[in-house]
Amino acid sequence: MAAIDTGLVMRVLKPIWRKKTETASRLRGRIESVLDWARVHGYRSGENPARWKGNLDHLLPARSKVRPVQHHPALSYPEIPAFMADLRQCPDGAARALEFTILTAARTNETIGATRAEIDTREKAWKVPGARMKSGRDHRVPLSKRALAILDVTSSSDAKDAFLFEGRKIGRPLSNMAMLKLLERMGRSDLTVHGFRSSFRDWAAERTNFPNEVVEMALAHAVEDKTEAAYRRGDLFEKRRRLMDAWAEFCTSGGTGQVVPLRAGLRAR
Repeated sequence: MAAIDTGLVMRVLKPIWRKKTETASRLRGRIESVLDWARVHGYRSGENPARWKGNLDHLLPARSKVRPVQHHPALSYPEIPAFMADLRQCPDGAARALEFTILTAARTNETIGATRAEIDTREKAWKVPGARMKSGRDHRVPLSKRALAILDVTSSSDAKDAFLFEGRKIGRPLSNMAMLKLLERMGRSDLTVHGFRSSFRDWAAERTNFPNEVVEMALAHAVEDKTEAAYRRGDLFEKRRRLMDAWAEFCTSGGTGQVVPLRAGLRAR
C-alpha cells in the first residue's frame, strides 16, 4: 500500500479516462477511499495520490470536458397527470413502484431497496438509509395519501425486512430495470425513470412558490455552499410535506382535486 503513488494511479486511470469516463471516475473515487483507509490504519502516509482536487485534476481532463453532461429524458410536467392516469391502469408491481417513485421524487435504487422497516406510518414518512442515498446521508421522505395507499397494495409480507416492491421471486426486490422496461411497454421508451425528478423540479419552479432550498432538499440534493451546509441543521420536513402533498394532488388530478381510484397491484413480470 505504501508504494502506491500518483504514477501508478495514472497507469490505471489514463487508459480508460476518455473511453469509459464514468467508470474511470468511480474507480478513482474507490481507489481514493481505499488509500484513505490505509493511511488511517497506518499502512501508508502522506497525501492520497488518487485525490482529484489539487492533484489528478492537473493530470486528467474534467469529466464534463471529456463527456458533456447528458440530461435524462424527462416528461413535460403538464403531461404528468395524463401519464399517471395511464400508469394506474397497468396492473403489475413495476407500475406501482414507478408511481411511488414519481410521487416521492426518488431515485430507482432508493425505491427498489425499500423495506417495510423504512416506513413510519405514524409519521407518514419513508426513512431511506444513507447507504442507499447518493449523498450518503439518511433521508426522510414525507408520504402523501396517495403514496401511502400504494404501499397498502404492495408486498406479500408484513415482515419488517420485506421489500415493498417485490420482483418475480417472493422475497427478492424488483429489478433495477423493471420500471424502465415498463416505460418501454407503455410506448414511452423516450423517457427514463430519473427524468421524472426533472419533471418534479420544473413543476415546483413554474407552478409553486416553494423556496428553492425546500425543493432541492426534497430531491435530496447536497448543499453545494459549505457555509450554508454548516448552518442548515434541519431537513425542512414539514415544508417538504406540504410540497409533496401538492405534487401528489397535481399528479393524481392535475390540481383539480379529483382523485382517481387506485388499482390493486400485482407482482412485476
